[in-house]
Amino acid sequence: MAHSKNRATDGKITYPPGVKEISDKISKEEMVRRLKMVVKTFMDMDQDSEEEKELYLNLALHLASDFFLKHPDKDVRLLVACCLADIFRIYAPEAPYTSPDKLKDIFMFITRQLKGLEDTKSAQFNRYFYLLENIAWVKSYNICFELEDSNEIFTQLYRTLFQVINNGHNQKVHMHMVDLMSSIVCEGDSVSQELLDTVLVNLVPAHKNLNKQAYDLAKALLKRTAQAIEPYITNFFNQVLMLGKTSVSDLSEHVFDLILELYNIDSHLLLSVLPQLEFKLKSNDNDERLQVVKLLAKMFGAKDSELASQNKPLWQCYLGRFNDIHVPVRLECVKFASHCLMNHPDLAKDLTEYLKVRSHDPEEAIRHDVIVSIVTASKKDLSLVNDHLLNFVRERTLDKRWRVRKEAMMGLAQIYKKYALQAEAGKEAAKQISWIKDKLLHIYYQNSIDDRLLVERIFAQYLVPHNLETTERMKCLYYLYATLDGNAVKALNEMWKCQNMLRHHVKDLLDLIKQPKSDSYNKTVFSKVMVITRNLPDPGKTQDFVKKLAQVLEEDEKIRKQLETLVSPSCSCKQAEVCVKEVTKKLGSPKQPSNPFLEMVKFLLERIAPVHIDTESISALIKQVNKSIEGTADDEDEGVPTEQAIRAGLELLKVLSFTHPVSFHSAETFESLLGCLKMDDEKVAEAALQIFKNTGNKLEESFPHIKSVLLTVLQHKAKKGPPRQAKYAIHCIHAMFSNRDTHFAQIFEPLHKSLDTDNMEQLITPLTTLGHLAMLAPEQFAAPLKSLVANFIVKDLLMNDRIPGKKTTKLWVPDDEVSPETLAKIQGLKLMVRWLLGVKNNQSKSGNSTLRMLTAILSSDGDLTEQGKMGKPDMSRLRLAAGCAILRLAQEPCYHEIITLEQYQLCALVINDECYQVRQAFAQKLHKGLCRLRLPLEYLAVFTLCAKDPVKERRAHARQCLVKNINLRREYLKQHAAVSEKLISLLPEYVVPYAIHLLVHDPDYVKVQDIEQLKDIKEALWFVLEILMAKNENNSHAFIRKMVENIKQTKDGQCPDDPKINEKLYTVCDVAMNIVISKSTTYSLESPKDPVLPARYFTQPDKPKAANVLGAVNKPLSATGKMQTKLSRMETISNASSNSNPSSPGRSKGRLDSADVDHSENEDISMKSPSETEKPSRGRKRGAAANQDEKGQESKPKRGRKKAANTSTDDAEDQWGEDSSMAEASMETEDEQNSPPKKGRRGRPPKSAASKDETPSKGRRGRRKTAPPVDEENEEEQEEEEDDEDDAGSENMEQPGKPGTQTHVAKSFLTFSLDASSSLYMCLGLFHGFYLTHTICFSGGRSRAAANQEEESEEDMDTAQQSEEEEDESIDSSTKVSFLSPQN
Repeated sequence: MAHSKNRATDGKITYPPGVKEISDKISKEEMVRRLKMVVKTFMDMDQDSEEEKELYLNLALHLASDFFLKHPDKDVRLLVACCLADIFRIYAPEAPYTSPDKLKDIFMFITRQLKGLEDTKSAQFNRYFYLLENIAWVKSYNICFELEDSNEIFTQLYRTLFQVINNGHNQKVHMHMVDLMSSIVCEGDSVSQELLDTVLVNLVPAHKNLNKQAYDLAKALLKRTAQAIEPYITNFFNQVLMLGKTSVSDLSEHVFDLILELYNIDSHLLLSVLPQLEFKLKSNDNDERLQVVKLLAKMFGAKDSELASQNKPLWQCYLGRFNDIHVPVRLECVKFASHCLMNHPDLAKDLTEYLKVRSHDPEEAIRHDVIVSIVTASKKDLSLVNDHLLNFVRERTLDKRWRVRKEAMMGLAQIYKKYALQAEAGKEAAKQISWIKDKLLHIYYQNSIDDRLLVERIFAQYLVPHNLETTERMKCLYYLYATLDGNAVKALNEMWKCQNMLRHHVKDLLDLIKQPKSDSYNKTVFSKVMVITRNLPDPGKTQDFVKKLAQVLEEDEKIRKQLETLVSPSCSCKQAEVCVKEVTKKLGSPKQPSNPFLEMVKFLLERIAPVHIDTESISALIKQVNKSIEGTADDEDEGVPTEQAIRAGLELLKVLSFTHPVSFHSAETFESLLGCLKMDDEKVAEAALQIFKNTGNKLEESFPHIKSVLLTVLQHKAKKGPPRQAKYAIHCIHAMFSNRDTHFAQIFEPLHKSLDTDNMEQLITPLTTLGHLAMLAPEQFAAPLKSLVANFIVKDLLMNDRIPGKKTTKLWVPDDEVSPETLAKIQGLKLMVRWLLGVKNNQSKSGNSTLRMLTAILSSDGDLTEQGKMGKPDMSRLRLAAGCAILRLAQEPCYHEIITLEQYQLCALVINDECYQVRQAFAQKLHKGLCRLRLPLEYLAVFTLCAKDPVKERRAHARQCLVKNINLRREYLKQHAAVSEKLISLLPEYVVPYAIHLLVHDPDYVKVQDIEQLKDIKEALWFVLEILMAKNENNSHAFIRKMVENIKQTKDGQCPDDPKINEKLYTVCDVAMNIVISKSTTYSLESPKDPVLPARYFTQPDKPKAANVLGAVNKPLSATGKMQTKLSRMETISNASSNSNPSSPGRSKGRLDSADVDHSENEDISMKSPSETEKPSRGRKRGAAANQDEKGQESKPKRGRKKAANTSTDDAEDQWGEDSSMAEASMETEDEQNSPPKKGRRGRPPKSAASKDETPSKGRRGRRKTAPPVDEENEEEQEEEEDDEDDAGSENMEQPGKPGTQTHVAKSFLTFSLDASSSLYMCLGLFHGFYLTHTICFSGGRSRAAANQEEESEEDMDTAQQSEEEEDESIDSSTKVSFLSPQN
């Protein structure tokens, strides 16, 4: 090497053979030619050629001169660069260039030449590739590690390579670039931040999208150098994330994007970075947490990610963000859930609990996205979601927000169609989601029209897709109907009924439009428009659109004809589809992409178009039923027993016969139904009979061959068939045949003559048939029917007990265990009622006699003869039959008028019968009659007595019935403004006087001032007032207040001269007034109307008395505490509302009002002095007090017996006959000693008797003490329908129970309790005081002694008030139920 240096010092340049001197004196072309020869020489040289290396050393130095490095010609520069690359290869490991500056210039020069790689189609590309390959293989750039400016050289090299890489490069180019760059990272001492940025910038999404090849190059480089570069990456993220030094790099703002990309490239690159993310998840900066959550969502949710299993602390910390306070963070977590469920099913268990909480999130968007996440995963694969997750979707179908409900319902519908109808995941999956169809149809019970319309749309598109072929569609409907639960079936029936009703409304509108215009035309059309509007979404806006549609129908005959075809009973499904398309096309406009009017019309057309049922469909459905009957159907494959499928199929046909009767008019259909009549299954035959009744009005003239066969079958069924079939057979003959009188006579005569009480089993069907004949043709058989009722039914059947009943403690047995004699007696009672309903007049006083008979049955507990032969189950059946019979008669005006108040009360008490099934069936009959607006309003008050039913479901059902009936009457009044003169029979608020009357005459209400009995009264009143006062429509609160005030000015209409009864009346009114005042802030306003009280129930108001004169009516009230003391005021106000804050305006206002008017009242009350009265305790001691009270009490008689009640009344009258100025202490003592034995609450076992074996003594009959249902079979009595409208198609449906929708209202408003010795104060203050400051009083002047005693007792009252307020403060104002339970 020393010799080489000497040669170099000489400065003489030796060129390869044939190459002349290369200088600036030659042309460019010649220079290129000579350089190519030099390149060839260096290419052929290797490292072992020492002589050649020495020979060409000066040439190597010459080629590195500025002349060549800065030459303007790119070909020259390229050839020089190739030479230099070979020189580095040949002279390695020591380069011939020793100057750091020169080395820098050379490598910067070579880097610039690498830009030529960009053009892959260039003629010189191969030389550029050779250059790249050479420096990559030799690792020439490693020489720069010792240079101070190495970072600049490397950075420029990296930038150049990332810039030139493109999709025209092959794998070799990509590989050499990676080799070249990776050697710098792996063999260098460090990686500068600038160099790292040059690599990482290609991972930023914006750059990634611009140059995918650069991203791939960076990705390959990072994978190759993961171990070497990881510390520098960690340092970068540590600077930015932990120390917040965002200035260290321009990429600081893309830090989270980079983390995601690096994790996807190689998770080992972030081993030390992920713990920093856990710290960032707990940052106080909302936006920062959101960014980290978005990042981790992608990292955890990636398909092949194992981050959750590898880093469990980070996973748990991330799950905690589901409960983040910042809404966007929670929203992001929820959105991530679907990807996680789809890509990592093993994490579903961890997610379930957090999604459960978020499904109840206060933010609508979050609840919505929970549904979307679960449904999205379910639609991909049902196995990805567990039953808990699907249940969250199920719950959200009842969400308060329409958007969430809609998403949940549509999601469930899509899941059902995919896995149940299309069976994409097999039978197990179909079974797993079989509940969806029931749940979706249950939503039809919701009041919102939007929900109902969506259910209809879901049914038509997902449950039974209307676009299926007719046979397939009917098969789908057939098996759907067979597998629905009872409530879903009712909902589906109601859906068809509503659609059919709307179809008739539209048809009526079309008929009106075609009629000549008259003065009343506009009014009639408007009323029909309003009816249609109520069946569409957003009635407020829709009203104008329906008006516009009516105008369009007047002007456009084509649209009118299309709509007439659509609502025609004979319209086929295909015709309906064409009509809908034509109408929407005609009304649509391309210029208006969003047309609200057209949307409304589409909603209307959706509801009225018969897309499922037509004549062809009914025929296909009949064939499907026949297949099941013949055993050739796929019943077992569909998971439905054949018998169940047949029965469901006939029930389905029965329902459709109401809504689409014309579609049944074919010989094939009627012949199939004839075959069903001959089947052994009674339910099938019953359904077939009802279908004939509904559809056979033209059978006699259109199908005479079927008529003759059918008539024979009907006559046989009427005479010897099962009772229900006999009933329907009679109605079929009445509906289908013209000479029905002849056919009726042929049935009546033989049955009438063959009646015999010796064979009770053979008596039931004849009595049923005769009963319906009596109702349908009362005049035809007037004489024999009267004789039949008087002599046979009453004397022979009802007044005799032939066969002793079974001795059992059960109160109810299934239908098949009821004795034939009892069944015959029930049919006898029904025959009497049907006869009266057919006659519809009381000229012969038969109605009075029948009512006396029915009430006698009730009074005797069902044992009319009182011989003790009947079993308890038989007595329960007869009580139920008698109660329902009175309800039936009450629906006929001529009989309602003759029902006495005592009979009304006895009938009402059936709803508190000791037998659960009696209460249940009676309540359903009562509800059905009220819903049809057939029963008078006073019968709605009967539900008030359900407040104390021991069974929660019965209370919830009663409350539901009240809500439905009240809303029904309010809606009816809105729709029928003309009936305003009948307000007293329709306005729901008028139920209050009847409720008060029933409670006053409640057999349990014996002792006027008894605190427990008054609590029961308050509980019962609130049961109905809560619903009435939920909305203060037309200032109804003031109306109710005025009504109660008016009642206090009257006397009881039933016992006007009984001071005890009148005292009860005023006390119950005080309780009612207390509720109104404590629960309303508008009660003091002027009543919109002066209430009219029912004359039968209350006398005319008393005339006002002079202020200084005491009315006799006030004497009994003196003992119940008609006074206004500080205690009574405070106690009353403190119970204003369990939801109210003690400092709320309403409560403050109440205190102020009572204080303002306190001394203006004139009261004559004698009161016990404070020294004689034990101060009320501060704790809740009611339970203990009650137990002390009950010790030593006598066993009480059965609830409500007349004799017991009379005795109680006599005792009470004697007690109240004493001087009213008697000291309260002696009065209280006498109350406790002389009062009748304390009676248990209706429907509950008495507290004191719970552990005793005492049996109540039997009296005549009042109300039987209610008992919980028996543990055995809890079957509801299958009451037969007694008129044409009692069929399935017109059934009033009961809404199934839903979580959170039937919360029982708490039983008492008391928020504190006193011990036994202070119970009188509670009675006095709580139920009288507050009311008396706001209503008219009948008392005379206030006595000075009473006033003095009131002042003296203020100290004790302060103590009670303080106790009450402390108790109030301990109650959470947000809790809805803060009352004492009955058990306390």
